[in-house]
Amino acid sequence: MKTGMWSKLEAMESRHRELEELLARPEVATDSEKVRLLAQELGSLQEAVAKYREHKRVAAALEEARALAEDAQDEDIAQLAREEMASLGARREALEAKLEETLAPRDPRDQKNVIVEIRAGTGGDEASLFATDLMRMYMRYAESRGWTTDLISSSESGLGGFKEVIFEVKGKGAYSRLKYESGVHRVQRVPLTEASGRIHTSTATVAVLPEAEEVDVDISPDDLRIDIFHSGGAGGQNVNKVATAVRLTHLPTGMVVTCQDERSQLRNKTKALAVLRARLLATKQREQEEKMTSERRAQVGTAERAEKVRTYNFLQDRVTDHRVGLSRHNLPSVLEGDLEPFIDALVTQERGLASETQRT
Repeated sequence: MKTGMWSKLEAMESRHRELEELLARPEVATDSEKVRLLAQELGSLQEAVAKYREHKRVAAALEEARALAEDAQDEDIAQLAREEMASLGARREALEAKLEETLAPRDPRDQKNVIVEIRAGTGGDEASLFATDLMRMYMRYAESRGWTTDLISSSESGLGGFKEVIFEVKGKGAYSRLKYESGVHRVQRVPLTEASGRIHTSTATVAVLPEAEEVDVDISPDDLRIDIFHSGGAGGQNVNKVATAVRLTHLPTGMVVTCQDERSQLRNKTKALAVLRARLLATKQREQEEKMTSERRAQVGTAERAEKVRTYNFLQDRVTDHRVGLSRHNLPSVLEGDLEPFIDALVTQERGLASETQRT
């Protein structure tokens, strides 16, 4: 590790001690907002400081073993010390690798909640059914991580699938994991409606947008046109008697967001605003990065069959992520939310590329 890394870790440990002392002070304990901010900063340092302290303990033990191996009069004791040195040396190297990983630059949006947009692509009704499978997969994955999901908007197809579905995932680190799901997902299977047993290939697009706070995107009321209308979906008498669906049009950009799944006009408006902010933030970031297309379009492509990040092949019981060349042969488990092997591989790949960039 570079000298600068050790200096940074020393500073982080020093700040960690300082924060613990501050939180123990009575005058701080009575200020809930200050406690929240200090605890948040302390939590952000915890992982790196814990690994650094363990590294120091291992390094100290390694020096003791080295001294014993050099000074021992008994050969058996010296041999035991050398074996201990080998074990501790391997542990130290592993900890240094983890520390480098922990200190690697991170996307500042990683801890944000996300808005997931899934749209049926090529394949008609089969594509809409696949979009529904993906929605359930992500909701189950979120549940396994202890996150919560909230449906924002949906547009059903004739066979019970979704032409489009938008939902929010709330939880610490949601964007850090789900951001890798953006792109075109391809399914290969025999549809239930296919009498001849032919394999169909269909696609659905996934866009994962970090949730934007009001401070991230300032939307002037004068820039919005708000239309209220009766929902076209299920909902009973409330839908028939009360107009609760909301359509927001952002006049400067022409972006349109519709939300009608809630029975409350206010909740529909709140959810629609959340989606609009996320889309505007994505566009703002795209402009800052001088891309030629919006972040969402870069994520989902054009939904053609050849554009794909992952393939779900039912006949071969195989899921393949084409970005890392990883295949797994338990497709039902993946659709139940077992995405960790793919996401872990993508995280490792991204960190490896970041390390190469730093070295060059």
